[in-house]
Amino acid sequence: MTLSKRQIWILAIALAALMIISLFAAPGGKQQQSGSTYGRSPDGYGAWYAFMESRGVTIQRWQKPLKLLFQPSELKTPTIETANPNQTAEMQRHRDAQISMSVTASPELLASPAASTSSPITLLQVSSGEPLSVASMAWVERGNVLILLGAQSPVTKAPFESAIGSPAGAVQIHTSRRETDRDTRIEPLLNDSFGAVVWQQTMGQGRVVFASTPHLTANAYQDAPGNFEFLATLVTATKLPIWVDEYSHGYKDAEVIKQEDGNLVSYLAKTPLLLVLIQVTVMMLVLLWGQNRRFGPAIALTTPIVDNSEAYIQAMSAVLRKAESNQFVVDTICKAEQLAIQKALGLGTEPLPLPTLLDAWTQQTGQPAAILEAALNSTNHPRRSSEAELSKLLEAMQTVRKQLAL
Repeated sequence: MTLSKRQIWILAIALAALMIISLFAAPGGKQQQSGSTYGRSPDGYGAWYAFMESRGVTIQRWQKPLKLLFQPSELKTPTIETANPNQTAEMQRHRDAQISMSVTASPELLASPAASTSSPITLLQVSSGEPLSVASMAWVERGNVLILLGAQSPVTKAPFESAIGSPAGAVQIHTSRRETDRDTRIEPLLNDSFGAVVWQQTMGQGRVVFASTPHLTANAYQDAPGNFEFLATLVTATKLPIWVDEYSHGYKDAEVIKQEDGNLVSYLAKTPLLLVLIQVTVMMLVLLWGQNRRFGPAIALTTPIVDNSEAYIQAMSAVLRKAESNQFVVDTICKAEQLAIQKALGLGTEPLPLPTLLDAWTQQTGQPAAILEAALNSTNHPRRSSEAELSKLLEAMQTVRKQLAL
């Protein structure tokens, strides 16, 4: 099927719009898999998670909003808050009783690290450089450990690929980013002469471990045992329960999915308005370009029937026009008109002398002979008549035809 220029332009605009939407507004599926313990791609953490399970380490996946972990007071279940040292012993016993009742009544809450703020945990997060929030820092200060892989750090002159020694073995690093801050509160855990790749900072009763690369123990490093051992040492150093954040990678528990995506209204409320606006704009442009007409099925072109006589006449007229010789055309038309007038006057089809035809015209129509003579006397016209003279000849012929009702 052959497309017209208009259809090709419409198709090109639609394809360009789809490419733009795909580049800037498409769901980031690969970005969610990056750093996830469910991911089997080179930047996933599935191999390290299986490595930890094979060593008998209890490790669990956190698949709920992080605010339920960092701010347990926002839970739908009975509120559990950190005890205030200024509270009286009686108020504390009363709160402990409420906590006990809440845990007993909700088995799911018992398995959650947010069930008891007095039980610190170690949380592993693989991010893309998001800074710590106020809630997460307050949560760390209560005695928890946050291991953040992919922290913001500047690019240095360090080689992109390097192997850094550690007690767990050589750690393969593919990044030039290093933490160069000489703050005394920062303790390097894995560093070279260019700065720290992994470092920690104490906050209150807890601490935060940072890594300048989010791919510290990704699946691509399965042949580098030092990487897996190094991260395993970090998460098990404090002997706290270990949780891995999977909610940030798009994985949610069934009850969370039911609460967040349970109805159409909540789904539409989360739909990016920019994406909707782009789609509507593209559709409007396509409709305007197509003049608001549907494409419909293709209509086959019919082959025109060639009339040889008409083609010959058109070719001959083109030649005569090019030669600027119109006397032949004038003579032919005048002869044809004379025969038609003779038939209308009842004088047969044999060509008669012009004076005889003029007498018969005057007798039967009562019109002056000059009218007919102007239409038939082709000798009055020069070889090369002008456009105005030819127009007058045609007008005279039309006058005669009207008189005879031809």
